[in-house]
Amino acid sequence: MITRTEASFHHWRRSGGWLGVVVLVGMIAVALVGPLALPDPASQPDIVAGAQPPSLAHPFGTDELSRDVLSRVVSGARISLAIAALAVTLSLVLGATFGLVAGYWGGWVDAVLMRLVDGALAIPRLFLLLLLVTVWDHLTIVPFVLVIGATGWFGTSRLVRAEVLRIKSEPFIQAAQALGAKPARIVRRHLLPNTAGPLLVAATLGVGNVILLEAGLSFLGVGGVRPPTPSWGRMIFEGKSVLATAPWASIFPGVAIVVTVLAVNLIGEALRDHLDPKNA
Repeated sequence: MITRTEASFHHWRRSGGWLGVVVLVGMIAVALVGPLALPDPASQPDIVAGAQPPSLAHPFGTDELSRDVLSRVVSGARISLAIAALAVTLSLVLGATFGLVAGYWGGWVDAVLMRLVDGALAIPRLFLLLLLVTVWDHLTIVPFVLVIGATGWFGTSRLVRAEVLRIKSEPFIQAAQALGAKPARIVRRHLLPNTAGPLLVAATLGVGNVILLEAGLSFLGVGGVRPPTPSWGRMIFEGKSVLATAPWASIFPGVAIVVTVLAVNLIGEALRDHLDPKNA
């Protein structure tokens, strides 16, 4: 007889979730440890020589300023992954707060908050971000993360609200209310833990979206990452001028983006299927 744990393991193997975990953990480990063993990503040992193709000395080659592409990709992983993690965390906090308040209290509170969310969802996120970073021309990394996080919670709030509306009619919630539990305690002890599953799925899928968003804004030159600090999107932008003669300067950071986004999407899809009551 197959236990629930064994079934979950087989499900993760079939869905590719385990592969996503391995790749993402490996990427994080390389981002943390790699810079200790690699050359300085800002070092320009032979700027006259220009871009050099991949070799034993430089496995990913060098860019037009003779900087080691592998070092810059690994250092860029720190920036891109950190921006994604912080922005998604902020989005989850805001989305969970608004969703819990709207779903639990209902009435005019729910109506007002959800109309605000509907209005925000009607505005394309990329357009809103471009508008904000254009107004603040020299947006540093911290405000950049805050802007991305503060514009990504609208869908999460609706997800949490729907889950709260389902849970608050359960007998154990009604029992807690009958025993005199205060709303803050019910939200903290009962509603929030039971929305952790959807929030976890939203977080994993949100990381991939933020990585792509940061890369796109950095490629357009309007992101918060300024030279010489490398990020994957910034590296692709800087490598476009030598794309015909040194394509590796843009290819390798592009591959890093694709691999990372694919890994987190595999994890998100596996979590969503695993937590789906229909698959229980």
